[in-house]
Amino acid sequence: MLKHLTLCFALVVTSTMAHAQSKLETIASMSIIGDFVRQIGGERVQVTTLVGAGGDTHTFQPAPQDARRMAQAKLVFINGLGLEGWLPRLVQSSGSKAKVVTVSTGVKAIREASDGHSHGHGHDLDPHAWQDVANAKLYARNIRDALSAADPEGASFYTARSEAYMAELDQLDREIKQGLAQIPPERRRVITSHDAFGYFAKAYGLSFVAPQGVSTEAEASSRDVARIIRQIRAEKIPAVFLENIADPRLMTQIARETDAKIGPRVYSDSLSDSSGPAPTYLDMMRHNLRAFSEALR
Repeated sequence: MLKHLTLCFALVVTSTMAHAQSKLETIASMSIIGDFVRQIGGERVQVTTLVGAGGDTHTFQPAPQDARRMAQAKLVFINGLGLEGWLPRLVQSSGSKAKVVTVSTGVKAIREASDGHSHGHGHDLDPHAWQDVANAKLYARNIRDALSAADPEGASFYTARSEAYMAELDQLDREIKQGLAQIPPERRRVITSHDAFGYFAKAYGLSFVAPQGVSTEAEASSRDVARIIRQIRAEKIPAVFLENIADPRLMTQIARETDAKIGPRVYSDSLSDSSGPAPTYLDMMRHNLRAFSEALR
């Protein structure tokens, strides 16, 4: 009897280990993309995120363990549009043979407005395409296709999960449009730390101004700050918002000098950890919607 139980236990452990080992090893460059991959991949996929919750992908510096993780992965999911400038060096140093999947493929990219000064990011494309839910659906499709190609046996599984997730994204899109429709047009102007909401503005009818450009790599100049202070006063912009990845001191200074209200912290380039208000993309977008709606009405 004891031998029989021991054998059964060994079979269960072996089966569990085999199942764990059979998961598709993937890397996501940042927390938002990691969430997309988990939503589509489910239990068939092991996801390692390089830039975790609260991290800034613009300024990320890979560590030696990141190269080791990269070497073990079969797929690497990146945003593209110039966001992960550090990635080519990481791939080269790791010797990775993983397929790199750019999840923003097909996005109609927004070009940064030419304002006569450099923001130091080394590219002129706005990489924050996920801020438009329509683009998030495109990300999900690209992830579904890449997972299905790498794991053909799971193709129907990935398709079913992507269809369910698309329905959730459609519902989210409706919620954002309905929620922002309640804000008077003359109050739909927002100040944020850096220019991360261009796609959101274009899709949903808000106007965003930021002292930094589309990247956080370069500090805002005194001229940028003075210009924004003048604009807030002239246009009576009602609120400024701190981003989760940004140093709050600059925005606090701007608010103090203009008497603009400091709204709730918003999430632009990174999710929160599991105890925060934005542990998933859906949570992040709903949190930001509430923050804008409450401060601007």
